[in-house]
Amino acid sequence: MPELRFISRYVKRYGLQYAIGIIALLIVDVLNVNIPRIIGQITDGLETHSISIHDIWFLIGKILLFGLLIAAGRFCWRYFILLPARCIERELRDDMFGKLETLSMRYFNDHKTGDLMAHFTNDLGTMRMFLGFTIITAFDATVMLVLVLVQMIWYVSPKLTLLAVLPLLLIMFGDYYYGKIMHRRFLEKQQAFSDLTDQVQEAVSGIRVIKAFVQEQKELAAFARTNLRNQEKNLGVARLQALFLPLLELVIGASSLLTLIYGGYLAITGEITVGQFVAFNQYITMLIWPMFAAGDCITYISQGLASLKRILIIFNEKPDIVDDFNTDRSIQGLEGQIDLEDLTFTYPDQKKTTVLDHVNLHVDKGETLAIIGRTGSGKSTLVNLLLRLYDTQPDMIRIDGHPLREIPLSVLRENIAYVPQDNFLFSDTIENNIAFGIENKNRVAIEQAARDACIHDNIMDFPDGYHTLVGERGMTISGGQKQRTSIARALLKDAAILILDDALSAVDTDTEEQILGNLRCSRAGRTTLIIAHRISTIQNADHILVLDEGRRAEYGTHEELMAFNGIYRSIYEKQQLEKQLHEEGGDR
Repeated sequence: MPELRFISRYVKRYGLQYAIGIIALLIVDVLNVNIPRIIGQITDGLETHSISIHDIWFLIGKILLFGLLIAAGRFCWRYFILLPARCIERELRDDMFGKLETLSMRYFNDHKTGDLMAHFTNDLGTMRMFLGFTIITAFDATVMLVLVLVQMIWYVSPKLTLLAVLPLLLIMFGDYYYGKIMHRRFLEKQQAFSDLTDQVQEAVSGIRVIKAFVQEQKELAAFARTNLRNQEKNLGVARLQALFLPLLELVIGASSLLTLIYGGYLAITGEITVGQFVAFNQYITMLIWPMFAAGDCITYISQGLASLKRILIIFNEKPDIVDDFNTDRSIQGLEGQIDLEDLTFTYPDQKKTTVLDHVNLHVDKGETLAIIGRTGSGKSTLVNLLLRLYDTQPDMIRIDGHPLREIPLSVLRENIAYVPQDNFLFSDTIENNIAFGIENKNRVAIEQAARDACIHDNIMDFPDGYHTLVGERGMTISGGQKQRTSIARALLKDAAILILDDALSAVDTDTEEQILGNLRCSRAGRTTLIIAHRISTIQNADHILVLDEGRRAEYGTHEELMAFNGIYRSIYEKQQLEKQLHEEGGDR
């Protein structure tokens, strides 16, 4: 099975520990199956008066010694098997997180956060059980079954053993069907938990919207439905276990009853001794554990394989954007010249909609390009393509004359500082959020970046200053503060290319003008791309690109576009009118 081949790579690293644990488990089982024989010998000796008090004490001492060795052995197999299971769980979690980091945006667009979280919680927890207790249970049950049957046949009676084992054969057939049904039901249970996790994560992330629209009861009802489905899938697993285990007990009870009746008859007729009869009943009791363990093993194995299959789907996922044979490893840095040649792009899941249609432009190193256009005109898509979050046809995008696909991904993204529309902040201090994109923190540089982004004074007003903790996604600070913190983070990176994707929409015009002035000073000689809806943000750019339905509608400086009397001038006049009406309304 591909799942077992995959997990064997991790298990092999701990082969020695597993081997020591299994040897300890084998020693424990061998010692365990010898204790009934010793008790049988004492019983027969007492019945026939053929054993001395010295022999009795010797055999009791032997039992005590076995008990101490069994205790030590149990510690060993727990330590040497359960510890590697924990280590493999950690390694799997590290590798799975690392795998997610390599995947392209398409994967995260297609998969919900809650489902991915379930892989890191439930599925990996199940894998720990699969690699720990399942191995112990499976090996222990198999060894105990074989050793006990050998003792029952060799030490007591083959006929009595056959009678005792016949009912137990039913368990083998039951186990097969039980395992198939359990595997299917556990997959459904894990998917239900993923849906539940995703709904909780989404509700917590969107709590402001929920409260603002007074939708608490609606969300509660939706959660109750998902929670009920999760309960039903869990009960499906529990019902199957509740049905199987009593049937298992019934078969074991029938086997014990038959052996008690027939074994008693053999003891009365003298075919076996009383000591053998006593030992045999203890062996029957020992057989109960392997039979129960068989059911548990099937449960754990079914659940483990189901979780492993879900985990393996992630590891088998291939990133769309990778360095390949076209990559030029000699490229170590970028200067910032950008060329678009007939740039045309359609999202993979929207084949009928052309987002960008034969866009051409040239930006020299150190120039500022502004991009404006109506919503849905392709502005953010152009940025995504420059960052190579999606791929286009070869040679449509060049930086410093290099086709985008020839530039190593690490070099490309290290040389681009990006402020997205959704200004994401981590649940950390403001200082760490600003310093996120650099290796070594420098407080002086951090503060300078904050000053350039006009956020320094706000930060100093907080009681903890730069050590202020922001909530999840920066929820504890205002939208404008989030934007300016994100701008400071990008400025601190000091990359060859800076991209601001509508990054000044939440700041007032005075602050915007100040930030833009700071950018002109701090970004002198470096390329800057500004996407905006307000013309006041972009009117001083070296070049302005107007996109309309994915096409290059207009291109030039502010003065040239105003003279052109087209889309750009129409947007400008509309914004001026809105500004005038707002000012008149304020005066009244």
